[in-house]
Parts: sequence; C-alpha cells; structure tokens
Amino acid sequence: MTDVKTLADRIEDLLPQTQCTKCGYPACRPYAEAVASGKANYNQCPPGGAEGIARLAALLGKPVIPLNSANGVERPRPLAVIDEQVCIGCTLCMQACPVDAIVGAPKQMHTVIAELCTGCDLCVPPCPVDCIAMLPVTGEASGWNAWSQSQADAARARHDRHETRIARERDAAEARAAARRAASASAPATAPAAVQAPAATAPSDTSASPLADDAEAKKRAIIQAALERARKKKEDMVAKGEGPLNTENVSADVQAQIDAAEARRRRLGLAGGDDTGGSEQPSDEPNPPSNSPPTAR
Repeated sequence: MTDVKTLADRIEDLLPQTQCTKCGYPACRPYAEAVASGKANYNQCPPGGAEGIARLAALLGKPVIPLNSANGVERPRPLAVIDEQVCIGCTLCMQACPVDAIVGAPKQMHTVIAELCTGCDLCVPPCPVDCIAMLPVTGEASGWNAWSQSQADAARARHDRHETRIARERDAAEARAAARRAASASAPATAPAAVQAPAATAPSDTSASPLADDAEAKKRAIIQAALERARKKKEDMVAKGEGPLNTENVSADVQAQIDAAEARRRRLGLAGGDDTGGSEQPSDEPNPPSNSPPTAR
C-alpha cells in the first residue's frame, strides 16, 4: 500500500500537539508545514524538548541541535489552575484555550478539566484579574517524558474539533449579519413616523433612566470589587517574588483579545493607575454576578 503522507504530515505526527504557539506559529500544523518547507527550524518546540528535536532530526536526516531559547525552555508539564476567589467569569480564558479544556459560562466560575489541559499557557495572558496559575504536575519529567503519544493524539483531535466549531460559529454569525443587512435594506422607509416616535415615548424613557443608572452603578461596583481582590492578590504575588506568567510571545489572536478587554475597560472608565488589566465582561455577555458577595466567586 502506498504511503501518501507528506513530509508535513510526518513532522506533525512527531509534535506534542499542545498547540501552545511557542514555536512562533498559531498551531502545531502550521509549524509542521513551515519546517517541511524550510521556513522554520526543527528546534522551536519547547513542549517537545530535546526528545522532540531528536525525533525530528532523525526524520529529516539532520543533526540533533539544542532547543532555540528564543522559543522558551523545556520544563515539567504544567496544569492551568483557576483561583475561584478571584475569577470574575469573563470567559476570556475559555476563548483562548485551543483544546476546549476550560468549562464555564458568563458570570460563572470557570474550571479547567485537568486531563484535557495541555499546559499551553494561552489562558494566562487574557485573564484580566490574573487568577490562573500554571502548576507543574509531572515532577522532574519534561518534554516527551512528561507527555505521551496518546495524549498528543487526543489533543490534536480536540484542537481540530475546536477549530471546526469556531469556523462554524463564525460562518453562522456572518450569515446572521448578512440577513440583518438584507432586511434593513429592504425595509420600507418610515422616517416621518420615526421622527414623531421619540416625543410620544419621551416620558417612559425619562422614567427608565434612573433604573439604567442604578444598573450601571451596580455593575461598576462589582467590577471594582473584583479589581480590588485582584490587586491584593498581585501584591501578595509580588511580595513572594512571583508574577503573571507567559506575558510575551502570545499569538495575534490572544493579543487581540487582551487589547479588546482593555479597550472595554477604558470605555467603562476603569483604566486607572494600576496595571491590573481589564475586568469587565465582553460586550455581548451578561454583567458579573449580582447575587454573589463581592469577596467570592
């Protein structure tokens, strides 16, 4: 039987499939294609470590070389752990996870499914309150010694399903937007009626304004409470010589999420002198929980 696998396929089979982007590419498959085409070197995968480089070198007929330090270091495999007392339920970590290992919902505590987490670190940068820690769970074992082929295969399958779902949701959103545009373009002109409507409804709008103001004030108070908890946690971390993890070399998609969160924070008037980061919910999600005490989530 003829083996139809391309070189990129063979390279991808030797990668740990953590989808961490530390290689400089958005996922393991693009990195495999870059190595196959000569655009990337075969020593850019920290999760694969020295063993991963040796496997790729054997496939490519090249010498074993050290891991490129610009891409990171080989380390024990970490597990993402969410601090329940600090989490504000913003869902940004869920959006960043490439293998759907985080479960939760807007306003609800999020949880990492330990057996699905690849230790990619991508959920850490977008968290606006720094409530995610990456804890080593494999002792001294690192690289492929801290991972297995079956785990890599499962992670690749989950990532493929994740990408398929994201594409499906994006197509559905674009279809809905197109339908709204088409409906708007075909709607009959009712400008005169629209001009007269505000005068008739002005009293009810005015009476509703205090309620809207109260809701906005409540939202700000909850967010400020979450920021204060995060600020205190940061102070404790600084006192211990610790700090946020993996804040460099994030993918463009993850950086865009961080920038969007910060922009929303500025619009809410929460961009003060601290560097806590954005803490409000994405604009299409509900407000933080109003029925929970501000000291716990």
